[in-house]
Amino acid sequence: MTITHRRLGRHGVLVSDLCLGTMNFGWHTEQDDAFAIMDRALELGINFFDTADVYGWEGERGDTETILGNWFALGDGRRDAVVLATKVFNTMEIERNRREPNTDGRNLSAYKIRKHAEGSLRRLQTDHIDLYQMHHVDRDCPWDEIWQAFDALVQQGKVVYVGSSNFAGWDIATACQEASRHGRLGLVSEQSIYHLDNRTVELEVIPACRHYGLGLIPWSPLGSGLLGGVLKKIEGGRRMADAFREKVEAKRPQLERYEALCAEMGEEPAAVALAWLLRNPVVSAPIIGPRTMAQLESAVRATEITLDDDVLTKLDEIFPGPGGEAPKAYAW
Repeated sequence: MTITHRRLGRHGVLVSDLCLGTMNFGWHTEQDDAFAIMDRALELGINFFDTADVYGWEGERGDTETILGNWFALGDGRRDAVVLATKVFNTMEIERNRREPNTDGRNLSAYKIRKHAEGSLRRLQTDHIDLYQMHHVDRDCPWDEIWQAFDALVQQGKVVYVGSSNFAGWDIATACQEASRHGRLGLVSEQSIYHLDNRTVELEVIPACRHYGLGLIPWSPLGSGLLGGVLKKIEGGRRMADAFREKVEAKRPQLERYEALCAEMGEEPAAVALAWLLRNPVVSAPIIGPRTMAQLESAVRATEITLDDDVLTKLDEIFPGPGGEAPKAYAW
């Protein structure tokens, strides 16, 4: 298995070409199993870990960061070996906290950025965050305020790089232009949904990332399991939520062709979907979110797959994108 390391966009830091997503830790994956997955990820060469302050879901928000912090506390160079990314924007409704609007709301005020950064640092048991990402855009908060807050964290040595997530192309452009106007580094990455069955970012987000030198970090690269051999799993008796099963049935003709193509290649559908993302030069690292060790090992296979022109053409036929980049996709 061959993990390689790429620059995060045009920037100097090197990250593994697969990013370990930790959203399932503390929800679907118990702490001991999460520890084993993270240890194995490092052994494989995966040095890029992604989390968020709100992850924990059915437990309590912040639980996932706490698990990472407990793992870092085991020592043996774990923290130094990881490029650590987390996020700020969403509500942190932690039971033991008093209710207050700046924490319970969704925004990027300077007050919230500072407060939530301190909370993440405590839970992660570290003195700095390598990549602090805005989990969503806040179009009601002035960029001068947002950048001033992130700059303060950088100056204090608590944050190294700043990234975005779920930004439109024009939001990326606005953020970068405002940063440049004040001589700031600005955004280094954008984390966005991107997979074979959802290629909307090809219109404007990917061109914006290329222009401003951002590394693209695709989340949900398997379409929440849609591209992971779902038809075979259904045939094997796997139980699924009704809404997801309805989506599968609506896309069955495409999925049948896709899974047949993967079988012809002798590869698992999940690995092919990841390999398709990896051949895009704007992509730094798709986020894989393994619940089990087996899922981690399977995902790494994608780094060894080369998709030839014939396969890429067939994938475009099965999952056509938006027609290219804007405005050529819909105008001249």
